[in-house]
Amino acid sequence: MSAAVPVTLIRGRPVRVAGPRLGGKPSWLRVRAPGSPGYLRLARLTRDLALNTVCREASCPNIGECWQHGTATFMILGSVCTRSCGYCNVVHGAPGSVDPTEPDRLAEAVASLGLEYVVVTSVDRDDLPDGGASVFAATIRAVRRRMKSCRIEVLIPDFAGRDRDLECVLDAGPDVLNHNLETVERLYRTARPGGRYRRALRLLDRARRYRPSTPTKSGVMVGLGESREEILAALADLRGAGCAILTIGQYLRPSDAHLPVARYYHPDEFAELREHALGLGFRHVESGPLVRSSYHAHEQADALDRCVS
Repeated sequence: MSAAVPVTLIRGRPVRVAGPRLGGKPSWLRVRAPGSPGYLRLARLTRDLALNTVCREASCPNIGECWQHGTATFMILGSVCTRSCGYCNVVHGAPGSVDPTEPDRLAEAVASLGLEYVVVTSVDRDDLPDGGASVFAATIRAVRRRMKSCRIEVLIPDFAGRDRDLECVLDAGPDVLNHNLETVERLYRTARPGGRYRRALRLLDRARRYRPSTPTKSGVMVGLGESREEILAALADLRGAGCAILTIGQYLRPSDAHLPVARYYHPDEFAELREHALGLGFRHVESGPLVRSSYHAHEQADALDRCVS
């Protein structure tokens, strides 16, 4: 008789766990605890201005390195998400009201830090008629007023597939439009039940067609139980949607209440995926165990500019 496949509850849903529970993290996933002067300065500023960062809310492993260099991904529209993704550490539930002063406070932070590049993302706000698109647009315009030279990348939700909301953000003129695919199509129901694989691809394709001058970007996690063939298919789908910039990183389980890690990919495997993606025609690819969507975002945009020039 074959052994029973273990089952665990992830946010109230039974999920089959493929294989035995993994041991400790490999050496290439270990990072130093944050505490540099640059980190402490940005921590104070975000606290004083009552701003949220996805760096903290999503427990990003690169928070020490990025904050040391004055780079942060600001998270607008509150810190409570209306969706419950099995991999994400952001709190889900019923969000509060939208703060109309948030765009100006974020712009003040950008000006105080003298940032040349900023990433703005948000929780999903399915409770709002436009999904928060107008707040993204207001934030882009507020930063432009305070720091004309600052380049702005937006990492947006899918707005439930509404073109008008996507176009509202694009009309505000971001320098890069980012929407993460996150995982392969087969795992969407488990990992991202509020999202749709094809809807994410359509958003990227629509953005490319509506404003061809704005490069699109997306990210994929590995280690959730996908096969190599499924990863390659997802990369091909992204390239087919016109995606220009790609990030590939290792999924790290935030807590026992989240989806388990099926396996850890070796750095050599990330290097192979990068070469494959470049062969598909992506103009810039960041691929590594600790790579996240906004990791080295400034350098990614610089590399894209060099490709265009």
